[in-house]
Amino acid sequence: MSEHVGIRCPRCGWRPSAQDRWHCVPSCGTEWNTFWTRGVCPGCAVTRPRTQCHACHAFSPHEAWYRRRTPGPGEAALAAAGDASPDVR
Repeated sequence: MSEHVGIRCPRCGWRPSAQDRWHCVPSCGTEWNTFWTRGVCPGCAVTRPRTQCHACHAFSPHEAWYRRRTPGPGEAALAAAGDASPDVR
């Protein structure tokens, strides 16, 4: 099961759609959805550590946009027992 339930701005909660685009500036100018590549520009391979929200215009660490899911009861018990893999961010 996926570790994330969604992507949203850590400041205001805005959720980008598949149609939203960001630009690689000042590098190559490529336009793409930064969440398709986890912040890596497909045009020049530069990793963008911060992402700007289209709603509140704040810049936040790219990884902060990924919301982790809440483990189910069985998974919580396994984690408490030390039998589960550590979470990956």
